[in-house]
Amino acid sequence: MSRKFLALLMLVFGCVLGIGPRSGDAQSFDRTPDLRTPPVSEGTPAAGKRVKQVHPEYSGSNVYHLLYLPTDWKPGQAYPVIVEYAGNKYRTSPGTVEGSNLGYGITGGKGVIWVCMPYVNKTEMRNQETWWGDVDATVDYCRDIVASICGDYGGDANNVFIAGFSRGAIACNFIGLHDDQIASLWRGFFCHSHYDGVKQWPYPVSDRASATERLRRLGDRPQFISHENSVDATRGYLMDVMPDGNFTFQRLSEWGHTDTWVLYDVPERKALREWFHAQLQSGQ
Repeated sequence: MSRKFLALLMLVFGCVLGIGPRSGDAQSFDRTPDLRTPPVSEGTPAAGKRVKQVHPEYSGSNVYHLLYLPTDWKPGQAYPVIVEYAGNKYRTSPGTVEGSNLGYGITGGKGVIWVCMPYVNKTEMRNQETWWGDVDATVDYCRDIVASICGDYGGDANNVFIAGFSRGAIACNFIGLHDDQIASLWRGFFCHSHYDGVKQWPYPVSDRASATERLRRLGDRPQFISHENSVDATRGYLMDVMPDGNFTFQRLSEWGHTDTWVLYDVPERKALREWFHAQLQSGQ
């Protein structure tokens, strides 16, 4: 029995039973990833490990971030940094720092420090799984941790990128361009699936006028913007409000609402990696 026939049989049974890939949400069922996001391990940070860390202000709470040092990490050397924000808790996303994949897919675990940042729920002192929690606390947490990563682990302050999926894609501007101080951190942006200002969401200042004000802090820095099915809505918005912006658009034609596509050897990931390396080279 061929693999294709088995895959088709599994899909049919999955549809009958209400399980398996959902249209528009999961990746193509017959693909095999060439990367697997590393699990969270205990202990101190080390090359090739993804570990839990806590901002000193939140010691003893359930607010934390994850730090991954690349397999080629050595003390005393400098490394670009990718700061990543997760999507909302949803059927294709757990809404957690542990469930993030973009930074690992972009780098393959080499040459770049990867940090998965929380949205801070300061009332309950935990990571927020849906929307923002306390925006100011989230911004402050990110700014402080980027500084500590650069100071303690060799993060290159001139090559810090922000990335996110879904809610996290909106966060690239909503959090990353929240004020002048945090906006100054970033070398480039990677926003996958959604974009701040394209539509209004059920939280304050999600309107287009507010998003456009945040976008002014971007300047001429580059953004790689991707979306399943079509990027036309985001492209149209940006052509209206920042027609001379440094934007690269990438449509994903065979993927649903997921960030796991970066774990597969597909043309879209190749394009993203080429963009990322081009930004690093242009900054040298």
